[in-house]
Amino acid sequence: MPLTIAPITPAIGAVVGGIDLAQPLDAVTHATVEAALLEHQVLFFLDQQITQTQQRDLAALFGPLHIHPIYPHSDSVAEIMILDTDLNDLADNALWHSDVSFSETPPLGSVLVARVLPEVGGDTLWTSATAAYSALPEPLKQLIGGLTATHDLAKSFPPERFGADAQSRERLEQAKRNNPPVTHPVVRTHPVTGLKAIYVNEGFTTHIDGLPQDASDSLLGLLFRHVIRPEFSVRWRWQPGDVAIWDNRVTQHYATDDYRPHRRVMHRATMIGDRPF
Repeated sequence: MPLTIAPITPAIGAVVGGIDLAQPLDAVTHATVEAALLEHQVLFFLDQQITQTQQRDLAALFGPLHIHPIYPHSDSVAEIMILDTDLNDLADNALWHSDVSFSETPPLGSVLVARVLPEVGGDTLWTSATAAYSALPEPLKQLIGGLTATHDLAKSFPPERFGADAQSRERLEQAKRNNPPVTHPVVRTHPVTGLKAIYVNEGFTTHIDGLPQDASDSLLGLLFRHVIRPEFSVRWRWQPGDVAIWDNRVTQHYATDDYRPHRRVMHRATMIGDRPF
């Protein structure tokens, strides 16, 4: 069966067919998938039977892998992060964010596999920060083009939710020591495509550097609202075995928290990226 790529929206998202991710990707197939990822920013693969080891190996084709400082990981495959509502409060995923933007070298992207799903709910949305930047009026592009902003792990991982016991508190404090606040450009350039993207997110961006707090809050609020407009985004209703691969450098995503008390389990492998510029 030939490999197919079907766009979902003009701005972002495509469904890839004719591929079995449980099998190692040959060089041609990997190059095709990588090119599609650059073009569509998030790719969906349906009904995949993929183990944790196969998921890790697939992600490793795109770059070295990241281990999250707070979320639990698989006992057998350390590079697989476990997002399980029975294990963790995942409310921090129910807001628009770019993964681990609190790092000096935020992730290139992730491979996410749906393992356990509620009967309804639990969709994930992605938005294209390049489409959002392109739609900005020119004066606003000029205004934000030279600005930087601070990203802080503590904004989405407060002690009241991630420090319930002594072990959790120490893990959180260690994560904060290892990941102090960092500064990134408000407008990021994709290292491969050269496209510019809005690079501030509600999850981790605390303020725009050099601006008074009220001015920073106002400008960030404007950008937060702009980047998530429906015409820049795609919504995915998960089915068991679905796999998503996304370019974290130029997208944000939102995991809808509308299914409690039912359980949702997702496995994520995350590829380390480069320093934003």
